[in-house]
Amino acid sequence: MIDSQNKTADSHDDKFTESLFYPQVESYLYLQVKHLSDPIQTTAKRIRRLEVQGARNVAIAAIKAVQTLAGQTEAPSKKDFLRELSKAKVTLFASRATEPLMRNALRMIINKVEKSEEKNVKRLADTVSLTSEQFLTDLEESNRKIAEIGARRIRNNSAILTHCHSSTVTNLLRRAKHEGKTFEVICTETRPAFQGQTTAKELLELGIKTTFIIDSATRFFMNQVDLVVVGADAITSEGNVINKVGTSIVALAAHEARTPFYVVSELLKFDPATMYGDYEKIEERRPSEIWKDAPKNLVVRNPAFDVTRRDFIHGIICEEGMISPHSITEVMHRKYPWVFE
Repeated sequence: MIDSQNKTADSHDDKFTESLFYPQVESYLYLQVKHLSDPIQTTAKRIRRLEVQGARNVAIAAIKAVQTLAGQTEAPSKKDFLRELSKAKVTLFASRATEPLMRNALRMIINKVEKSEEKNVKRLADTVSLTSEQFLTDLEESNRKIAEIGARRIRNNSAILTHCHSSTVTNLLRRAKHEGKTFEVICTETRPAFQGQTTAKELLELGIKTTFIIDSATRFFMNQVDLVVVGADAITSEGNVINKVGTSIVALAAHEARTPFYVVSELLKFDPATMYGDYEKIEERRPSEIWKDAPKNLVVRNPAFDVTRRDFIHGIICEEGMISPHSITEVMHRKYPWVFE
């Protein structure tokens, strides 16, 4: 626990440039003066700067920002309010390319407003707030179910390897610990941002025996663990998983060592755009994150995520249970049909 997009995103001016002219003078002036609310810009900036990490945390931050925007709106009409929400959506989507959980959440919230017969902006703002709270409640319940299901895979005296940092994975391990199970975890450092340090600290606080290793030592330790558990930033219609770069190498090592490899994820990290031929975008971050004073003319690449093929995934642990990655589209149609609208 995604996009040469980020180089562009980091170079964006903090102000959103309005280039459209609306025929209604009142709407035009309103959008020029009001523009995007500070909560949207502030949240987008924090996401771009990696001050908010993890797909779940990014989605929650974006939802809260839209809630705040709705609470502050001075839009004179439903049409203007929808334009304001649409601009907020564009800005938040651009903050990080590989965040389908955030995109699905914001689409659902805005769709509720679009489909509402209500014209009063204040009541529409209440719709945003209520829909946001319901989404967050459902997300928390999904997280609880995932932890309950996933904890059953952890046996006493077992060893688990994880990569990067995932709040969903941590919650699963917390549940297993609270059930009285004894186990240990090996976590990778996860260069270049070292998110594995966050994982290690959280596990130690839970009283879980934890070993911290460099990323390239993964295969060395693979035969010493009973299973691998990682998070996900996105799931494609084919059942492939996009997660922190290095995840696919961990999966390959697990496959070669015959160690079960599980992905822990909410189903709403599914990206419906991949149903129609689109590829999930892979964020490429600044070279300076890897080498601040790199020699001149040296090409430094820094992809933030990679793709793990479904063939190397034993199962996706989600709110619907343990499912095969091959069945993800079928499960999504049954559980969240609105995603495909």
